Amino acid sequence: MNRIAIVDDSDINLTLLKHLVIKLGDCEPLLFSDSQQGLDWCLGNDPDLIIVDYMMPVLDGLAFIERLRAAPGREELPVLMITANDDKEVRYEALRRGATDFLTKPVDTTEFRARVRNMLALRASQRRLANRNQELAAEVRKATAEIHLREQELLFRMSRAAEFRDPETGAHIQRMAHYSTLIAGRLGLDAATQELLLQAAPMHDVGKIGIPDYILLKPGRLTPEEFEVMKSHARLGHELLQGSSSRILQAGAAIALAHHEKFDGSGYPQRLAGEAIPLFGRIVAVADVFDALTSERPYKKAWDLERAAAFLRDNRGSHFDPACVDAFFAAWGEALQIRDRFHDEEVPLL
Repeated sequence: MNRIAIVDDSDINLTLLKHLVIKLGDCEPLLFSDSQQGLDWCLGNDPDLIIVDYMMPVLDGLAFIERLRAAPGREELPVLMITANDDKEVRYEALRRGATDFLTKPVDTTEFRARVRNMLALRASQRRLANRNQELAAEVRKATAEIHLREQELLFRMSRAAEFRDPETGAHIQRMAHYSTLIAGRLGLDAATQELLLQAAPMHDVGKIGIPDYILLKPGRLTPEEFEVMKSHARLGHELLQGSSSRILQAGAAIALAHHEKFDGSGYPQRLAGEAIPLFGRIVAVADVFDALTSERPYKKAWDLERAAAFLRDNRGSHFDPACVDAFFAAWGEALQIRDRFHDEEVPLL
């Protein structure tokens, strides 16, 4: 059923136009003798066609169309203006303000039917096009989501590749990524940025792929020379991930390079200090260290929560960004839920 709004201050004209519309079939006429009320209804509803008189008190047809077109989503709504004035300048002005078509009084029945049917067909075509655009947009979103999921899976497997060579677990990268997101949320970062961090944080140690096994898997303390080799994983990870068009890989590259920097400038590899360290790197530093401390590894026992929390607090402002430490403890309850949710699994060392 096509809904046709008819706006005219003359009851006689309203009655005439109503009957003409009804004779078209499959059309519902909605009558308004007050132009402002008619405009309000048209702005709050979705008619298929508006028929508006030119000469009306307070709000004439030209002003009606101008205000209608200024409203969002009303730019293409068909509007038929009816006027007794055959002055070309009035018609030109009506077209400038957005009239689709117009008729001159007295209304010719045959012409009325033809013009109204044409504009209803135009409206139906607009709706079909809009629906098709929505369908195409949905298909694009679906395809994009599938690509995004494949990208996430690939990135997670890349991260796991490094973890399989390291005496850490897949649960570690899950926990530290979720800890990172908690911190980001408490720092006020938006949801999209939090999601980006969640996806990029697991790549923080991907550079360990390039570290020899005798160093990476050594159960005892590393020598100064061995530790220098171990530290190179930050640059290796950055070199592996940089230069990509993917925002996730770009973020992963920045995190890989920065997550071992310390707030006081004593970290590596660039000895950055304070806010010169990228924010993602400062966030991941807290999340990564906390999970490493509270996880058991072949070369160490897990610290209890109180000892690990004390370490973060004691190194607040030296190793860690104070704001990130405070944000982590502000979400302490949620952090414990993440710790309980992701358990270490048995992963053979290769």
